[in-house]
Amino acid sequence: MVLARMVVTVLVTWIVLVVMLLAPSALPLRWHYYVYSPASVGLWFLAVLVVPVVVCVLRWPWIRRGRR
Repeated sequence: MVLARMVVTVLVTWIVLVVMLLAPSALPLRWHYYVYSPASVGLWFLAVLVVPVVVCVLRWPWIRRGRR
């Protein structure tokens, strides 16, 4: 059960990160260069690798015990 909650936590984190990446696409086209610059996308990719670990550490009591 711990593994299942950890997988759910990582998947939800990735979904939130993807939504955050796609949300600025509604902005005017002239802003896309700044929002989707190589540095921004590189930082987003780094966040995809690091943030799930941080979220799992912060949510460890819930992952370990479940709802209580």
